[in-house]
Amino acid sequence: MVNPAYIIAEMACSHEGDLNLAKKIIAGAGKAAADAVQFQIYTLAERVVPQHPQYDLLGELEFSQDQWTELAGLVRNQYPEMQIIACVYETFSVDFAERIQVDAYKIHSADLSNPQLLRYVAGTGKRIDLSVGASSLDEITQAVDRIRSVSQCPIWLMYGMQNSPTPTSEIHLDYMMKLRRLFELPIGYQDHTDAESEAAFWLPAAALGMGVNVLEKHITHDRSYRGVDHEAALNPDEFERFAAMVREIEGARGVSSPKPFTEEELKYRQYAKKSIVAAHDLHVGSKVELSDFKFMFADRLGLPPDYSPRLVGKEICRKIPAYELVTEEDVR
Repeated sequence: MVNPAYIIAEMACSHEGDLNLAKKIIAGAGKAAADAVQFQIYTLAERVVPQHPQYDLLGELEFSQDQWTELAGLVRNQYPEMQIIACVYETFSVDFAERIQVDAYKIHSADLSNPQLLRYVAGTGKRIDLSVGASSLDEITQAVDRIRSVSQCPIWLMYGMQNSPTPTSEIHLDYMMKLRRLFELPIGYQDHTDAESEAAFWLPAAALGMGVNVLEKHITHDRSYRGVDHEAALNPDEFERFAAMVREIEGARGVSSPKPFTEEELKYRQYAKKSIVAAHDLHVGSKVELSDFKFMFADRLGLPPDYSPRLVGKEICRKIPAYELVTEEDVR
């Protein structure tokens, strides 16, 4: 279990290959106090074949290692509490990510069946956020086994898929929770719902209510730009509201174990719980019968109604006016 809730600001490629836009996105994540910002680091020549339809676009979006180093330095210097997660696609980028000392790795669901990358990342010993969207149980099982063959590093299963954007009917939160039970690993929800809809807020809230403690949410510089990865991405001010919502829900969830009553709970009990009061004037020496009691809201909290059988048959030792609390000290 990950506690407290962990918010990942997923930049993806919404920076459009512009360093200044990337800095603006990082600033938005930092202002929202996200727990981590996620960089999508790749080496184009090792990621896609030249004839791939997105080859040219991915080339335009690719940052150099110097640029990533500058962005990592920005995070470290200005937002030291915010971690850096590197989404990597090949070993070259893992080597570089180690040099800039990222805190964790994300492995895309495309690489669940890529033993080389899984084992290479596992060799770093750092946490792996394993994306499992649109993957079979066998694929997930084998990926986890391959990581475990190298390292006991933390593994978080990350559930969700980008479908530009993903309709709510295709999300299946119940299946996400089943995966958590099956694999006995922390699970996170990657939200890709339409950022223009209210679901962009209440679906992650629903996931939190189901017990998920990791949320990955896309962030962009300006959604109206209609650039890359914009469909499910929140603007910086929206992301700040999103993070505030998560923290408020987290506070409301509280703790699951029994705890002493808070001051507010004690005040609530004073007027919300019924007490044993005298049904009529009770006189010294009389034997207590159940009919001598009423169970009512009183001016202060007394004995609960289910305590009354312990008083029946005992002798009243002081005069108790009608509607006054009956205490243990009133009988012998």
